[in-house]
Amino acid sequence: MSNSSLLTTHDNEPIPAEASGLAVGATRRVTLRPRHGWQAIDLQELWQYRELLWILALRDVKVRYKQTVLGVAWAIIQPFCTMVVFSIIAQLGNLSTDNTPRPLFYFCGLLPWLLFANSLNSAGNSLVGNQHLITKVYFPRLVIPIASVITGLIDFAIAQVMLLLMMVWYGHPVGPQMLLLPVFVALAFVASLGVGLWLSALNVEFRDVRYVIPFLTQLWLFCTPILYSSTAVTTPWKRVLLGLNPMSGVVEGFRWSMLGKPSPGPMLVVSVATVLVMLASGLLYFRRMERTFADRV
Repeated sequence: MSNSSLLTTHDNEPIPAEASGLAVGATRRVTLRPRHGWQAIDLQELWQYRELLWILALRDVKVRYKQTVLGVAWAIIQPFCTMVVFSIIAQLGNLSTDNTPRPLFYFCGLLPWLLFANSLNSAGNSLVGNQHLITKVYFPRLVIPIASVITGLIDFAIAQVMLLLMMVWYGHPVGPQMLLLPVFVALAFVASLGVGLWLSALNVEFRDVRYVIPFLTQLWLFCTPILYSSTAVTTPWKRVLLGLNPMSGVVEGFRWSMLGKPSPGPMLVVSVATVLVMLASGLLYFRRMERTFADRV
């Protein structure tokens, strides 16, 4: 094509380069620059890339169980072994489990916690693990941590079946409050996503974060009422303080919905507020740092 036919009319008649405002032999160059400052979350753009979200989530599930001997059985083995250890500690330390069989009490508390911990670990390392995608093509970077958190729901669903079988074994009835179980699963999902957004963005800039994540989840475990029951904390203001840990309300709410344990009450309200603050701040910080991911990852 000659330089004089760079632009055409509706009748496909060539427009001279001089008329188009371009010098003869010149080419048009478009420069894309990242937006600066705090940016709002573009939910419409995120929805347009929903197919990529499911592709990445399915890929993570396949990678997790690829070339493993036991496969999805690890979703049950991990909480089961931890349940055994906690039951032995409770027996030796005479810890209260609210008149619930110890294995059932601990297995029920471990399910939402492992959903949170595994999703947090996956989300925190998700951007660094997908650097080949980030540096080559454009898509909303939020897709990566969200997809990594979704994969944790697969393990949770498998372990949940095991919990129902244990309830049948121990003859524990199921109450109508079980209908609210999805609410607490969603809270655990949102909590892991909120913290995961912070850690994933920080991990791009400071690679020490990947070493901090396992230590953080281990410390967080003992700050959450899993080995012990929150009913041991009787002072109202201390229960509110315990609720500042978002997983406290989630774990106790999960036990209430499944086992009919005492409702977490105000502690749950504080935990929900903490989860929402963590999610909102995580989204804002992630969007703030998103423009630098391709350069730093």
